[in-house]
Amino acid sequence: MKTESIGILNLDKPPGRTSRDIVNQVGRLLPRKAKAGHAGTLDPLATGVLVVCVGSATRLIENIQRMGKTYRTVIRLGARSDTHDCDGTIVKTLDPQPPAISEIEAALATQRGEILQQPPEYSALKIDGRRAYDLARAGLPVELAPRPVRIDRVELLSYEWPNLELEIDCGGGTYIRSIARDIGEILGCGALMDALVRTRIGPFTQATAVAPDDLDRETLDDHLRSPLEAVLDLPRITLDALLVADVALGRKITADRLADATIPPGEIALLSSDGDLVALGEGAPDGLAVQPRKVFIDKSS
Repeated sequence: MKTESIGILNLDKPPGRTSRDIVNQVGRLLPRKAKAGHAGTLDPLATGVLVVCVGSATRLIENIQRMGKTYRTVIRLGARSDTHDCDGTIVKTLDPQPPAISEIEAALATQRGEILQQPPEYSALKIDGRRAYDLARAGLPVELAPRPVRIDRVELLSYEWPNLELEIDCGGGTYIRSIARDIGEILGCGALMDALVRTRIGPFTQATAVAPDDLDRETLDDHLRSPLEAVLDLPRITLDALLVADVALGRKITADRLADATIPPGEIALLSSDGDLVALGEGAPDGLAVQPRKVFIDKSS
């Protein structure tokens, strides 16, 4: 793989491995000092889409994290766990009463829309610089404030006591384990997450994902997807060679230098004439200029 190669890997994470394990595996296939990072953690028990950005595409991780996601999950009713999943310490509910379908649907309705969600104590969120799960494992208090999340769809796929199978569309920052916990508390019987598959992040689907163990130094480049796939929602401006050279130096581009393009306010994808992503820029509110913010080519390009 060439040192200047950048792009996005859509990987199908197997169970039992951490997201960091997968990133490290990719890193061992890259040239020395080349960067790699994932765009959204999956817990070890979870499987499915793990997006790994390579090279300067790591600067697009935030854009990918904001994308909508789809999950399939199996929730076990009648038990609770300190981690809200089957990897934690499980306590069964004494004499649980199996809820009716109507009760389940009512509980699911509370998990749709813009809601405040309490993150799990065993999470990667930081408290005063320390991971919440490190504090929880050490028996220290974990205080995480509820956070607004967006849940677009919660569909009941099947119900056979004690298992619920759900498909969920949601925005970034949503914890499926918290949905399981909250449904269990609403129903009064407790619940935990037994299985989780992430089937989609934005345009990256499990159907087109690659198994990490199928990658090697010779084939990794073949599986890199265009950085443009991380910014499909952004307006685009195509630049000529002179403007690309200025953007590589971080120079502001004024509207009078753009032939027919208008500059919308906010984040903009700046492309070369070949259609490659050169940079992300910030359009001025008055539409008179765009300032490069994240540049993906070097000054010698």
